[in-house]
Amino acid sequence: MIRLTGGLVLLVLAVVLGGYYLASRSLPEYDRLTEVEGLGGAVEIVRDNANVPHIEAGLDEDVYFGLGYVHAQDRLWQMTMLRRTAQGKLSEIFGPRTARIDELIRRFDLYGNAQRSVPAQDARTLAALEAYARGVNARIKQVNDEALGRGAPEFFIFSPEIAFWQPADSIAIGKLMALQMSGHISNEVLRARASLALTDARLNDLMPVAPGTGVAELPRYSALFPAAPTQLASAPAPRDPLSPLPPRGLGGASNAWAASSVRSAAGGTLLANDPHLGLTAPAIWYLAGLKLTTGAVIGGTIPGAPIVLVGRSEHLAWGLTTTYADDQDVLIEKLNPDNPEEYLTPEGYKPFETRRTILNIKGSAPQTITLRWTENGPVLPGSHYDLATITPPGHVASVAWTNLWENDTTATAAMRLMQAQSVDEALQAVELWRAPVQTLTLIDADHIAMQVVGALPSRSALHQTQGRIPAPGWLSENRWAGALPYADNPRFTDPEGGILGNTNNKIIDRAFPRHLTFDWGDSQRIQRWRNLMQNREVHTRESFIEAQLDTVSFTARALLPLIARDLWYTGEAAPRGTTEHRRQQALEMLANWNGEMNEHMPEPLIYAAWLRHLQDRLIRDDLGPLADEFTHVEPLFIERVYRDINGAATWCDIHQSTAKETCAEIARIALDEALLWINETYGGNLESLRWGDAHQARHDHPVLGDVPILRWFVNIRQSTSGGDFTLMRGVSAGTGSQPFANVHGAGYRGVYDFADPDSSVFVISTGQSGHPLSRHYDDLGELWRRGEYIPMSLDPQLARAANVGITTLVPKLDD
Repeated sequence: MIRLTGGLVLLVLAVVLGGYYLASRSLPEYDRLTEVEGLGGAVEIVRDNANVPHIEAGLDEDVYFGLGYVHAQDRLWQMTMLRRTAQGKLSEIFGPRTARIDELIRRFDLYGNAQRSVPAQDARTLAALEAYARGVNARIKQVNDEALGRGAPEFFIFSPEIAFWQPADSIAIGKLMALQMSGHISNEVLRARASLALTDARLNDLMPVAPGTGVAELPRYSALFPAAPTQLASAPAPRDPLSPLPPRGLGGASNAWAASSVRSAAGGTLLANDPHLGLTAPAIWYLAGLKLTTGAVIGGTIPGAPIVLVGRSEHLAWGLTTTYADDQDVLIEKLNPDNPEEYLTPEGYKPFETRRTILNIKGSAPQTITLRWTENGPVLPGSHYDLATITPPGHVASVAWTNLWENDTTATAAMRLMQAQSVDEALQAVELWRAPVQTLTLIDADHIAMQVVGALPSRSALHQTQGRIPAPGWLSENRWAGALPYADNPRFTDPEGGILGNTNNKIIDRAFPRHLTFDWGDSQRIQRWRNLMQNREVHTRESFIEAQLDTVSFTARALLPLIARDLWYTGEAAPRGTTEHRRQQALEMLANWNGEMNEHMPEPLIYAAWLRHLQDRLIRDDLGPLADEFTHVEPLFIERVYRDINGAATWCDIHQSTAKETCAEIARIALDEALLWINETYGGNLESLRWGDAHQARHDHPVLGDVPILRWFVNIRQSTSGGDFTLMRGVSAGTGSQPFANVHGAGYRGVYDFADPDSSVFVISTGQSGHPLSRHYDDLGELWRRGEYIPMSLDPQLARAANVGITTLVPKLDD
């Protein structure tokens, strides 16, 4: 037994050491001279002490080559996964698990669209894409030639075959990002499903329009499609971490604000930006500095593309926020009853455009899929987006989406933006931006501006549903007529008040069809931001950082007095351990709370659990199982109910019961349920609760994050402050056993000060490396959690100080 036990221990130790050795082979060596093919001259890559590469070369193409090389050094697995996802080829390595994801991506034809968009780029952008691809491929060749652990540890578990990079791959990743930030298809379908159970007034309570001018009444979905299914509930498949489709409420979001020199204490313009996406390990962002002939730039890049997407140059700084523009429509197409291969158009029945594609699935037989398109867009089966629940017999659903338009020049626009020398130049550059629609905030030394960029669909004023629910695709009034002119995109320059900002809030109040959207991304954070900006006459870099990290919930301050007004300081004394005593204790704690969603405090957890149970109590009676789709609290709905706007207090009455419940009773019952859930989940002592225990940031590895043992090495967990509606936004999961886990937030933060540009700062949510054994896998994550930053200087000498390595790439001489 001793020999067997000893042998087993030695065997396990040998396996662990062998695995560590193989995995460590792919750790990049940053301090070396390397000969590579495809260069025009030498490239120097200086990695500062945070492992941010600063790339310099004599030719711009060689700088982009260097960026491709460092992306492949640090994030090769992530890049190939992004590409596979955009191509619809995940199943080639993951098997049947991802076949449904691949099928949907193939139907959208993201990669085919990217390939057709390559010739549409200008010469400078095309040269950059090609040079970047050569840099990625040089690293792949180096990995193969020198047996560098297959480039990443994951390639020892999954297929090590890596196709060489192509310019279309970079464009396809941009289209994939647009998909990850989309949400209007899901909203349209959910609104249609809810309309089958609710009156128009109650539907507008639950899925309200942002405050402002109201919307004219829309037809009921059942009136448009009398034969639509009436079954509200569906059984959606569990979401795979590899799926690029965001759950409802977890699409793109962001904050950005700017101050002119007159509102700056130091006399220089200021800009803060923090784009919000799903948290992963590694983060989707990668920091880099490029020294181009048009000037040096530094900021956040996406591995797979040769563009500094957010950041600054010597003369310009720019940030992006998601506009929530309605750039997607679901159309219901009527099939020809005599020929299901035809669909109805304004000119009569026409055949679908069809093409077959083959899904190669590891461990299973290949699947042949017939792709179909209408004049409106690709046809999607009912198994996606719950379309089956709203598609009548004899019909199919198609999707119109600006991201699928041909000859997409967004890459060219982003390249020109990165090289612009002023706000005016930047505003001209982004005219070619197509998708996704974003709100661009800009500063130079003298000016500030905010511009909506991207193609906005031109809808008819007679559109039956205004794009809010699916519409008949055979009627001309429901079809798009191209895009609105770029001049129609909202623009704000040098405002008199000296401050511009966007928290995904409603930025303009225009009537349909020039409305931008009905589903704005924020109605809460903007209130807190406005107070922080206007409470100071002048701002500094520090005040912008303070606002970016602010954790006070305007929503909590606004809603608690409403829902607790009949509960605070009421009721008789109750003995310890009783439900009444716990309720009184919780109410007393909330009454003395200032709304700060601090990770060390118990009140945020009590408040969040209360609102979650309250909303479910209010809607479950009317919606039944469909209530499960509303996973996040809608503050405007709660406010409408407790202010009884247009009779919204009727939500408080449980229609299935004979008694007439009041809103105060429902609030009390929901609080008791929340406290019971807290007791079962976190323990009974309310004062010892910590919001951070429930609101842990989950930076999970998309592939290995659920694998036993390995998940302890690849996932990153952090106790965090903030919440769904704070400026330091950390959106909760909304489902599962940890509904308040922080799964969506600011993966990148940057604050730029043109009074002293080299004092600008930035940070990402994990680390630069995608290698779990690297010390740079999570080193920036702890700074991010604490609200700290790293310097964002364009000074090459500062980068050299305490650098972690200098890589020199030189052209390989012919043998």
